[in-house]
Amino acid sequence: MSKAVSDEKTAVKGHECVLDSDSVGDIQVGKGPLRPFLVTEPPKDLKSIRTMTSSKERLVVVALGVIAAVVRLWNLSDPSSVVFDEVHFGKFAAKYIKGIFFTDVHPPLAKMLFAGVGSIAGFTGDFEFKEIGLAFPESTPYYAMRLFSASLGLATVFLMYFTLRASGIRVWIAFVAALMFALENSFVTISRYILLDAPLIFFIAASAYSYKKYEIYATESFTSYKALLATGLSLGLAVSSKWVGLFTLGWIGVLSILKLWFDIGDLKKPISSTLRHTVIKAVLLLAAPAALYLFFFYIHFQSLVNNSDGAGFFSSAFRSTLNGNTIPSNILADVGVGSSVSIRHTGTMGGYLHSHSHVYETGSKQQQITLYSHLDANNDWIIELYEQPNFVPETFEGLKDGTKIRLRHRLTNRRLHSHDHKPPVSESSDWQKEVSAYGADDFDGDANDDWVIEIDIDASTPGEAQEYVKALDTKFRLRHAMTGCMLFSHEAKLPKWGYEQQEVTCASSGIPELTLWYIENNENPTLPEDAPRVSYKTPTFLEKFIESHQRMWHINKNLKDHHVFQSDPATWPFLLRGISYWSQNHKQIYLLGNAVVWWSVTALVGIFVLVVAGELLAWQLGKPILQDKDVLNFHIQTFHYLLGWALHYVPSFLMGRQLFLHHYLPAYYFGILALAHLLEITVSYVFRNRKTIGYGVVLTFLAAATAFFVTYKPLIYGSPWTKDICLKSQKLGNNWDYGCFNFLDNLEDYDKLATKSSLDAAEPSKTAVADADSDPTSDPFAGPPAEHVKYDVDEILNDNQPKRFVDENGVELSEEQFKAILEQGGRIQSVEKEIV
Repeated sequence: MSKAVSDEKTAVKGHECVLDSDSVGDIQVGKGPLRPFLVTEPPKDLKSIRTMTSSKERLVVVALGVIAAVVRLWNLSDPSSVVFDEVHFGKFAAKYIKGIFFTDVHPPLAKMLFAGVGSIAGFTGDFEFKEIGLAFPESTPYYAMRLFSASLGLATVFLMYFTLRASGIRVWIAFVAALMFALENSFVTISRYILLDAPLIFFIAASAYSYKKYEIYATESFTSYKALLATGLSLGLAVSSKWVGLFTLGWIGVLSILKLWFDIGDLKKPISSTLRHTVIKAVLLLAAPAALYLFFFYIHFQSLVNNSDGAGFFSSAFRSTLNGNTIPSNILADVGVGSSVSIRHTGTMGGYLHSHSHVYETGSKQQQITLYSHLDANNDWIIELYEQPNFVPETFEGLKDGTKIRLRHRLTNRRLHSHDHKPPVSESSDWQKEVSAYGADDFDGDANDDWVIEIDIDASTPGEAQEYVKALDTKFRLRHAMTGCMLFSHEAKLPKWGYEQQEVTCASSGIPELTLWYIENNENPTLPEDAPRVSYKTPTFLEKFIESHQRMWHINKNLKDHHVFQSDPATWPFLLRGISYWSQNHKQIYLLGNAVVWWSVTALVGIFVLVVAGELLAWQLGKPILQDKDVLNFHIQTFHYLLGWALHYVPSFLMGRQLFLHHYLPAYYFGILALAHLLEITVSYVFRNRKTIGYGVVLTFLAAATAFFVTYKPLIYGSPWTKDICLKSQKLGNNWDYGCFNFLDNLEDYDKLATKSSLDAAEPSKTAVADADSDPTSDPFAGPPAEHVKYDVDEILNDNQPKRFVDENGVELSEEQFKAILEQGGRIQSVEKEIV
């Protein structure tokens, strides 16, 4: 038997005896002719000491699994109504099952997984998850869909444990850190419902685990390539669930570049071997995710085949591939005087030039012109020559570059018009003028109705479409003859009086692409039946893929409407506030992190930066640093994980869309991995000679995290709580805005409430149902001790008595949130004052 094999067996044997044995392994430094260098090939015994090889450790993992299962899977059926963004993702699952096309800002995988689980469990897509608090019918297997999410959350606990073991943490510390993660309030909450977060975090965790496994194997071994392939596949699954996975891909990419740097510096490694391995590694880490990503979008397009309003964001060519679409086909190609046409904008989301019998409330107060994304008779216009309004020639007269025309709205008989008035929304910009529909049945119009066609040769299909206006193929601009401005549309939307449709103006400058238009539908009485006709070309998969991403990006960056629970990324590391997910029957679900763990991660970031800065200063002064293998591993692994934290967190500051606390969770996952290494160094180095104290510190930390979890778990599970305990709990975080006045005074009152509910359910003729209909936020079973009376909003805001504010989804609000909703024009279901 070779010495290497004997040493490995000895290491394994020792590992079985002591669960807190060293898991770092030796770090080798070679001596070169000019400089020392780090030997990057892992020691032969590293695999054995960083993987599960003992029966005792298996028992530890089983214990971890039992505890995590109880925490993550308990009472998933409650509440039996829609929670938070189940409104969206449950609805999308239903659409997948029915094959109804929809538009979403996220890639399809996680949504398809929920649809698959629901379908296997018998879901037929009959429930649409319309609003928070809506009760699930018996036909909706919401429990199975939530169980899938919770199971991924449970599996993520195991992934954290094995990731920590692979990065050099001993069994007991890995157990404590994974248990701490299992008890992290925010991760428990997001893994209990039909949300994308649990699949996303699971795939990110799988990516981190696989890459850390790769680091402990011999560089060009089969096991190392197998771990790299698993990393690539996990990255593909993460990116296919949410684009956040791209940050994980970036993290793996940076770690790979760092490893390549040290591999090149390892004088024991041939350059040819390093280059060969790098190429294979790049293929596995880039090609595998790309292939998976494309595959899931292919399945997405193959599954959603039926037309719906959700397809309105896409081009007509895209929509023409959906069953039941009403996109024009077999269209007359030649556009001329007297043609009845629909005119489509090529920029923004590609709506139609539209008018209706409603007027602007500002400016000229003439008839509105908008951009509207749906097919409608109000999109139809008659093309006239400017000097001969209402004239239709006996023979076809085409339109070419420079033709001056007028456009008469077919249903209201008003003409497209512009003049020296400020537009209703973009009134502060001097380069835009109002566009309206102007005229009367007996009025032939005026010079402000005149527009000149300017064909864009580069954007138009080569050939005749570059000389004459052809349906679909010619892209043109409409220049206002009097002022020279161009017909223009952009993202700005009209207020509610304009039905929140897109604003159309006449622009003297601006992005050229936003002034381009083309003819879609075309009817002309002077053309023969056998005149040339055109239809949209069926887009290829790649074309649909590119367009869907353009739409996803466009919609995502424009999610700027204020939400009462949105938060600024700068506040996330300090856990200043959470998110209300659900509130009903005097209970509430509120996303809140475990403050003990959360704030410790934030503190670790600052501490580690200061430590590294101090060590760099000491190194500059000639003092030795990083001489201990445990300290070196702590620095390497903590740097790796805090790099993951930064790459998932910092990009949030570049996003202009609305953001929420749950967007911090991928970064926070890496922060907990780094925190685990702080616990490890506490035992392995700080208290190396007094491990009892070290473990005491670690267990004290775990006890504090557990106490926080137990105290705040009613907000996770939506279980009974009391006002008094709730109000005391808010002292830890002044901005934690869950509604304490929503809870009952005593836990016994919940038993009475349940008894009352059962009795009333057995006697449906009771008047409680009618009372509920008259007040949609009142609890039909909430009799004494509290009576709910509606008050005038101003009156209740000005008194000092306890109040309840409930939004349109039945969610309990604080007074500040209530005011914010009113300022944004939101809806409030009721304002109530409790009278005891």
